[in-house]
Amino acid sequence: MIRALLFALLLLASAPVLAVQPDEVLDDAALEARARTLSAEVRCLVCQNQSIDDSNAELARDLRLLVRERLLAGDSDQQVLDFLVARYGPFVLLEPPKTESTLILWYGPAVLLGLGAIAVIVAFARRRRSAGPAPLTPEEQMRLDALLDEDDDGTGRPA
Repeated sequence: MIRALLFALLLLASAPVLAVQPDEVLDDAALEARARTLSAEVRCLVCQNQSIDDSNAELARDLRLLVRERLLAGDSDQQVLDFLVARYGPFVLLEPPKTESTLILWYGPAVLLGLGAIAVIVAFARRRRSAGPAPLTPEEQMRLDALLDEDDDGTGRPA
């Protein structure tokens, strides 16, 4: 039972490795390493949050082959990415570029977290300030002293 479970876990762990088929691998190790690095940065358009390097989808295979073709044609890494962005849009990149239209996506969560932290700090400060009882007025203090003096006979009842 344990062996079967370990075998299943091993298969699951090796699934992304199996995405790149042997017929896709370039002969030049340096170009293949660049292709793998670029493939890790490109989103599978079918699987959404998976890189084409990890995806088994047919479209991911086509994109991996396209990346390798561009590298063999002599394109730089940036030229390959620019070609893919021109063809599929910036969505094809797993890490979208920081532009004016994407600033809210990059920094919005941090700004919201900061505003939430400030709101919590202000709420705790207000709560701490209003937590204690209001002090007695002089008239209330005199009446309290008088009531306590009446109870000095120890019976618990006013004298």
